[in-house]
Amino acid sequence: MLYPLTFEPIFKEIIWGGTDLLPYKGFSPDSRKIGESWELSHVEQNFSVVNNGPLAGKTIDELIKTYGAQLLGTNVFRQSGNTFPLLIKFIDAHENLSVQVHPGDELAAKRHHSSGKTEMWYVVKAAPDAILYSGFSQPVDAGEYLHRVENNTIMDILKSYPVKPGDVFFLPAGRIHAIGSGCFIAEIQQTSNITYRIYDYNRKDSNGNERELHTIAAIDAIDYTFYSDCKTQYTPHENKATELVKCKYFTTNLLNINKTQQRDHASLDSFVIYICTKGKAIIRDNKKNELHIRQGQTVLIPADTKTITIETEQDSGFLETYIDP
Repeated sequence: MLYPLTFEPIFKEIIWGGTDLLPYKGFSPDSRKIGESWELSHVEQNFSVVNNGPLAGKTIDELIKTYGAQLLGTNVFRQSGNTFPLLIKFIDAHENLSVQVHPGDELAAKRHHSSGKTEMWYVVKAAPDAILYSGFSQPVDAGEYLHRVENNTIMDILKSYPVKPGDVFFLPAGRIHAIGSGCFIAEIQQTSNITYRIYDYNRKDSNGNERELHTIAAIDAIDYTFYSDCKTQYTPHENKATELVKCKYFTTNLLNINKTQQRDHASLDSFVIYICTKGKAIIRDNKKNELHIRQGQTVLIPADTKTITIETEQDSGFLETYIDP
């Protein structure tokens, strides 16, 4: 019988990483530059492994092959096959991340036999001067883009946003973007590891090498449409779900709660993911399973679960994500 599942985090040591991820997730801090914690992943060679209950030690790949629609939902399983369709991460940017773009489904399939990458950011913590970049600050075409990359002025035409905890950005495939230093975010995205790195501040790794850029490959991936505002506007509600993003790849709600809440999943034909961004709680399902969860943990609720109760005695925050095309 399936139950609420948690997974071993996959920590990624990266040149721009910080030291906040380990203590945030309840681990002892160390000197490694941990830039990302992959919370739930079905990316090749990075399969998440269950760390609770009778299924501990099983990979997400093994779970899908064994339980299929029972885990994913009938329609999700039909559309995704044996692939878990979402990748969940925490990102700690001690330095600026590269300017990048992700291809859409059609281009990714043609070039990489992969899905595209549409994603979203939720700002968990932010330094006073933290900035995120999303979209262009002025109308731009492919020629202007190339010129700006070549003369190191691409940053001058990116739209910058000072950020604070709770800010949300939806990033459809094709939108140029970058995470600035001092940002600690939760990221929800399609299962894809295809990134075109456009600009990396001429920075070098520990061996004195610059990271590979994909300036030319990105030309056909970029959406050059000018948008006046790429930040998601919403009004949070206490003890009530607030919709942040709804697209064909995922729906994400915000739950800020300080008392027990019941969530009804009976009408959903999808798994549900809960990312705990603050506080702690007990999750109980209709099968009499119980799970204690704290800040920094991610829980996968199988599609065959009808209801869950989230019991908390303190202010807690969750991102609730599922697929509802």
